[in-house]
Amino acid sequence: MEDDSEPEQRSWAHLPDVCLRHVFHWLDDRDRSQAALVCKKWSWAMYSGSLWRRRTITFYGRPSRAHTLEFQSALWYVKKFGKYLEHLEIKLSNPYNTAFTQKFQVTMRGLLSHLSKCNSRLVSLSIKYLELDRLIWKNVVRAQFIKTLATFLKRMSKQLDYLNLKGARVTLEEGCELLNSLSFLTNKGFISEINIEDFFSLHLPVYSSTLFHQTMSKFHSLVILTFNYNCISDELLDILQDHSAHSLCTLNIKCHIHDPHGQVVWGMSWANLAKRAPKLKVNFFFERVMKHDHLARILLVEIPVRSISLRSCYFNDPDWTMRPTLTNLLPAYWHVLQKLTLELNNDHELLDDELLQLILSCKRLLFLKVWAFLSVTFMEKLLQNRADRKCILTTIKVRIYTARQETSEEDRLLCDIYRKFKYLIDSELNYFVITYPMV
Repeated sequence: MEDDSEPEQRSWAHLPDVCLRHVFHWLDDRDRSQAALVCKKWSWAMYSGSLWRRRTITFYGRPSRAHTLEFQSALWYVKKFGKYLEHLEIKLSNPYNTAFTQKFQVTMRGLLSHLSKCNSRLVSLSIKYLELDRLIWKNVVRAQFIKTLATFLKRMSKQLDYLNLKGARVTLEEGCELLNSLSFLTNKGFISEINIEDFFSLHLPVYSSTLFHQTMSKFHSLVILTFNYNCISDELLDILQDHSAHSLCTLNIKCHIHDPHGQVVWGMSWANLAKRAPKLKVNFFFERVMKHDHLARILLVEIPVRSISLRSCYFNDPDWTMRPTLTNLLPAYWHVLQKLTLELNNDHELLDDELLQLILSCKRLLFLKVWAFLSVTFMEKLLQNRADRKCILTTIKVRIYTARQETSEEDRLLCDIYRKFKYLIDSELNYFVITYPMV
């Protein structure tokens, strides 16, 4: 009698290499190791470079046996497969004491040291939310970690194309040391994308630092730069114009209430940069910076703004009103603005008409996200204008705040509006609208 399992065994034995690698792609490290014991062919598949090009390593702050093994597996991975690595992401999850940060620093020293010796492919490195200004980082551990990272960046500076150190919270001197490492070998940095949002400690007026300007002048091919507004100055804009205008496409700028942003930046500096870098688009993210006079000093008409996000983060400040920003400030970008996000606790004013007029005036606006006190009829007017082709929105995400706990009437009206414009919503829009009690 013929063995029913034979065809199945034969099909697995002759599985094409590309299919076998695809199967291994979906397995975690433990399952890959077990599968590699099946036969020589499967063992060979285990060492396919395509399986190990990307890696996210998470170090968990809370103690457990599984989390302790993460330190060991991180080193095991780099020693075994580090030569294939092209994209590395390091995550810290809830670091809670000095013992953890010390263990993390020792592990990273071994990991980066081995990687710098065996790897010639790494183009992307991300280590976010280190928060080195927290007390859980002892001074000596912090200094050792920065030294280790700077040494690694020096060795990788010729091949690294992307660096993300968002949330590092370092001093001005430490930050410039790390950034200078990227241009150590040639005195010029050719990395194309850097994320240094919240890279420096809070309250630092980086914009006035000659050291920072000298550091940034070493980068000659920036395409995307993400940073805080407390780094912006006429000098920085001139540096970007002189060294990266040919390549610069995107500036992502965060402005936080706790960052100093009282510097004067001239519109001419922005205009010169925009002229020399015709592909440039600027995205602004404001956190609790809502007052019109503060925004007016930052949002100059010469800036080629593509996206604006204004978030009050549920803080209600009676000293600011949103109306002047909607009517006088944002309309200046009617010809360039593509994305608008407003998260406002503005229960002291009604903004339906002003917001609708702004949307209709922005001829390139595609994305709208609004969390605010609005009337339900605002949605009907907006959709009617969209149906009449008076705007070109493709994404509409609205959370309608209400001061009442009971929202059944508003919900019923929203359902009626959806049914009325169902043909439009289903065929042309990414649409999500809800009511949200703010009691």
